[in-house]
Amino acid sequence: MNLIRFLKVQVSKMSLKLLSSVKCFGGEQRVYSHASEVLGCEMKFGVYMPPTAVEDHDECPVLYFLSGLTCTQDNFIQKSGFQQHASKHGIVVVNPDTSPRGLNVPGEDDHWDFGSGAGFYVDATEAPWSKNYKMYTYVTQELVELVNTNLPVLPNKRGIFGHSMGGHGALICALKNPGIYQSVSAFAPISNPVQCPWGKKAFSGYLGANEESWKAWDATELATVYAGTPLEILVDQGSEDNFYKEKQLLPENLLNAGAENRHLQLVYKQREGYDHSYFFIATFIGEHFDHHARFLKA
Repeated sequence: MNLIRFLKVQVSKMSLKLLSSVKCFGGEQRVYSHASEVLGCEMKFGVYMPPTAVEDHDECPVLYFLSGLTCTQDNFIQKSGFQQHASKHGIVVVNPDTSPRGLNVPGEDDHWDFGSGAGFYVDATEAPWSKNYKMYTYVTQELVELVNTNLPVLPNKRGIFGHSMGGHGALICALKNPGIYQSVSAFAPISNPVQCPWGKKAFSGYLGANEESWKAWDATELATVYAGTPLEILVDQGSEDNFYKEKQLLPENLLNAGAENRHLQLVYKQREGYDHSYFFIATFIGEHFDHHARFLKA
């Protein structure tokens, strides 16, 4: 390691603060914080280290999970039961918060589906959000560099998945970055935000009135034009999901777009009787890890 690289690593390690570490399924569930230059605030994120990373210090594939509206990093850590599957497959799992917090942006706490806890994984272009609400750049660049520098991960073995708003985030991160993510999946994603009430509200606030510009942040629109490395995308949807029934998620639009694209293979599983909650996620999280392991452990 040359001197410049060494100094960068030391500075990065100094900026990463370990807040907690708990033994779980032979590994360690950790929570870190750091000062984010991209978002302009202190950010927290979870890291699950499987036993092979903790005990043997092996470099492992890394899987990013993006949470949904109102969530912090703790929801997935405490409710999904994912750790046993990460241990089984030897995968490091990283899950960030869903937005910047505590910035005193006017209106940031006025609505549960916009502002705090609702960053939508886009880079805002409209004031006052454009200064700090850049979750896409944070998730795809700053957080990745922080993880690659400080943790025992294989940077070329990277997957991403998420739930609801985070499912939307996972899909657009993969579709906008061909070849960067070897695996992708989503639980009940907001699949076509330019056509649903949640998406229209968030995109008009973060991205402005030009609806044509919204398409760059919409998974269905991106699936229509995607021409990169072939992707197999697993999508899970509960049949009794109220948001699905209210046309907030629109997975059928994504399926139709993917069916027309030879670079994409969409595997859609509708789960009878399941809703939008973490009970749904916990039930099928093992299948998602099996899906990601096929690509990340190859």
